[in-house]
Amino acid sequence: MAQLVKLLDYISRYENDLSRYPTQFIRLKKSQWERTKFQWENGTDLSVFQTDDEGVEGIPEDRRWFSPILRMFNRKQEPEDEQVEEQESESDEVFDFQPNLVYRPNDMAHLRKLYLDQLFHFQIKWASSTLMEKSRVDARFFRDTFLRELILNLPDSYLLFYYPILKVKKAPVELDIILLTPIECMCLTILEKEDAAVFVGESDRFWLKKYGEQESKLLNPTISLNRMERIISGLFAREEIDFPIRKYIISRNGYIDYPGSPYDIHTIDRRAYQEWFNRLSQSTTPMKFSQFKAAQAILDIGQTTAMSRLFESFEQPEEPDGEE
Repeated sequence: MAQLVKLLDYISRYENDLSRYPTQFIRLKKSQWERTKFQWENGTDLSVFQTDDEGVEGIPEDRRWFSPILRMFNRKQEPEDEQVEEQESESDEVFDFQPNLVYRPNDMAHLRKLYLDQLFHFQIKWASSTLMEKSRVDARFFRDTFLRELILNLPDSYLLFYYPILKVKKAPVELDIILLTPIECMCLTILEKEDAAVFVGESDRFWLKKYGEQESKLLNPTISLNRMERIISGLFAREEIDFPIRKYIISRNGYIDYPGSPYDIHTIDRRAYQEWFNRLSQSTTPMKFSQFKAAQAILDIGQTTAMSRLFESFEQPEEPDGEE
């Protein structure tokens, strides 16, 4: 499962500690799957996720994240090392993933699909919030089939930047998709229109899209792709990061006809997409130090828009007291 490190200009916990959260997410994903599978095999009600946590039963579920924050402000003076340890445990508690399956699947394959569906939603939450802040996520990302495919099918060692907004010379610039594998930085530009549409590549500012008898122009995708590569390569050079960059134009459902394609741009259309994606998903290479350096360099110039969780809670309307 690829890790969504940055989405648009949403706040990301990976900005706070890139060395910690990738491995923490992997442990969380595996441990909760084992617990879900154990409950399913033993006939436990899957709509109530069984945990060993205590002390939260009296707190409404939609406000349980807030109780650790209150404890942060109310706790008594403690030795500094104990405070650090407690703060880390609070962070883990706040963002613990607890799947809630409303009905019992008939087999393990169906169970895993339901689990991954919920984990996909949690991954977006994980990539758009921290202990103290959160960003408002556009609902379209929960329905984004390409984002879902990348996250659910690629290895844990892949770090994904999905249309990140970076600050370049103090100006915000929205890029396309950056996928950092352990061995390279992949810059991806996606072409997805009508099913079986044909994209004819030309050297000028526009390409031609053919769909049946209809023809229309679209902006040459190599323009944004080359801009993304220039920004990333310049950043890597400035930070002295030796990490190869590859450029791809991808269409999952269409055809790309680009006879004059530059040598450094790879085109992947529906004829080759599945084979290409399968090769990506079968990688077993572990995370590399150069990969982390590359990811950190991109995060360091990322733009962030977020709100305080504490402020949002105080702004919540009061719940009715019941019968007067």
